[in-house]
Amino acid sequence: MEALVITEDHRLVVEARPTPRPEPHEVLVRVAGAGLNRADLLQRMGAYPPPPGAPVDIPGMEFAGVVTALGDAARVVAVGDAVFGIVGGGAQAEYLAVHELHCAPVPAGYDLVTAGGVPENFITAHDALRTIAAVQPGERVLIHAVGSGVGTAALRLAKAWGCPTVGTARTPEKLERARELGLDHAVLAERELDPEALAKRIVDEAGPCDVVIDLVGGEYVRADVAAAAPRARIVLIGLIAGSRSGNFPVGAVLAKRLTLVGTTLRGRSVEEKAAATAAFTRDVVPLLAAGTVAPVIEATYPLAKAEDAYARLASDATFGKIVLTP
Repeated sequence: MEALVITEDHRLVVEARPTPRPEPHEVLVRVAGAGLNRADLLQRMGAYPPPPGAPVDIPGMEFAGVVTALGDAARVVAVGDAVFGIVGGGAQAEYLAVHELHCAPVPAGYDLVTAGGVPENFITAHDALRTIAAVQPGERVLIHAVGSGVGTAALRLAKAWGCPTVGTARTPEKLERARELGLDHAVLAERELDPEALAKRIVDEAGPCDVVIDLVGGEYVRADVAAAAPRARIVLIGLIAGSRSGNFPVGAVLAKRLTLVGTTLRGRSVEEKAAATAAFTRDVVPLLAAGTVAPVIEATYPLAKAEDAYARLASDATFGKIVLTP
């Protein structure tokens, strides 16, 4: 098979690799679409190694495709099924071996390339909003980096569940596109961040927020606390702005009785990923099938143009998702 490979000097090349053989509870998937994520950029630079068992030099954390073979003990899916899901790595290749419980059914007639841009975004957003934050209809949801892949997914799920939404982005263009997706309140986040000023604009525009989906981290966490309503839940997913926040307002966390939770999918156990996939299948796949929610696909690239795809994502100019097409 052909696979995208990260070389020792951090280049991306397409190489011939052996087609993987599925373990007893795995299935072999011929990949039609594999979404590109910021974690892939970090892995390329050696800053985010894959978990044990995943290929060390073939990136890719999500996939959509057709099952072509089963492991000896696989019973959940069948050959010919269209599936999508998350993996620790290896999805940016023609074939992928994946645990059967990490596969969700693609809705009938759904484009498989488009489906390749769904799982990481929507499983992450669903897990943060529903499983961790237990969001309820009518609660105000704040989404930082609302124009990102996970940001647009969180926006669409929050709207589908009857929640007013607030979004931040660093360009007016991204905010305008988010408004077209239904964003209720758009707040520009200046590149030279003043957390207190950002929080004030958020509260002045929309009011205190009950749930915060923070895909940026760093000093944004101070803005999260300042903009949070009493007993709000803050879910920290990304660290684009760094892994530290100076002068963290511990007193405000106590006074407001806030919950601050960090989360990531990639390093979870087989069982935890299976539970997240099952929840996604139960709650989100029907919304995708009905057209109530949909991924935002910025562009698609063949594996041979992966350098261009990675550069486009790194430019921070994308809105939504980039998908590679093995």
